[in-house]
Amino acid sequence: MSWFNRQRAQSELDREAGKVHPDDLGAVLEKQADIERKVQNSGRLERFSGDIRLMFDMVRDYWQGHYREIPWKSIAAVAGALVYVLNPLDLIPDLIIGFGFIDDAGVVAACLKLVESDLHRYAAWRAHRDERAS
Repeated sequence: MSWFNRQRAQSELDREAGKVHPDDLGAVLEKQADIERKVQNSGRLERFSGDIRLMFDMVRDYWQGHYREIPWKSIAAVAGALVYVLNPLDLIPDLIIGFGFIDDAGVVAACLKLVESDLHRYAAWRAHRDERAS
């Protein structure tokens, strides 16, 4: 699968992120359990499980209006990556044992690279919020 590389992952992420509209965020959030189950059942994606939970938390806080200190491009990228992971018939169908999650992991990794600083700022904001609440 050498034809699937970082550039291809970034291209897939850009394509999915470009389809995301603010009205779609609720639907993405409703799929959290399905996506987390899929991640836990795949060797390649499992290492991203903590990051994916944080991504969902950030999207949820954005959607609910609690956290808006992030560019829409980053929220769209995260939502696009999550939708990509859920799609079993993406670039490399998930049914292909041993290879089916390579593209999913690549897209998530590309997304994390793109929004890394935004995720760090969100995690710090959330920790501060939680600290103040206790």
